[in-house]
Amino acid sequence: MRLISTCIVLTAAFVMPASAHPSIGSAVSFAAGVAHPLTGLDHVTAMLAVGLWAAVKGQHALWAWPLTFVAVMLIGGVLGLTQIYLPLVEPGILASIVVLGLMVAAAVNPPVWVGAAIIGLFALLHGHAHGAEVAHTVNGLEYIAGFALATATLHVVGIGLALTMQRAAPDPVNRFAGVICMAVGVGLCAGVL
Repeated sequence: MRLISTCIVLTAAFVMPASAHPSIGSAVSFAAGVAHPLTGLDHVTAMLAVGLWAAVKGQHALWAWPLTFVAVMLIGGVLGLTQIYLPLVEPGILASIVVLGLMVAAAVNPPVWVGAAIIGLFALLHGHAHGAEVAHTVNGLEYIAGFALATATLHVVGIGLALTMQRAAPDPVNRFAGVICMAVGVGLCAGVL
């Protein structure tokens, strides 16, 4: 537990705000909602990491963590849509990539509720960023439904990748996938990706 909290604090301290979500106000439809998570390296990497970590943990986490992410992301989306301020959204999104990658790479095995709390915090920030992108004149519910569907799909892909890799070479391959997620997060934090 101490390792988890230390990693989160250190990562948050070193990430810099970035333009992980530069298209504020460009959300106009269900299709745009589906497309955005699939075209943002930050979101794709974080969602795959959630799926990977859920598969590495197994059992209840396999469904509870992705479901937690999507549900809390929807809450964050509504907060962003209604312009309710949340601090550190962009740095938190970047931190999520590094932290979630670290959880996979280190095969951190917390109780399901602890993992859900970590994932929920990051989901709130991801959702807020997506909700804030909705143009003020557009009904954002279609857009939010689109990004929720794309996010759930990315979780399923992450779970599928992890389960496939576990059959081939259980531990090392999943850990390596976590390292790749961390590297992407660090690259985004440093502005090189």
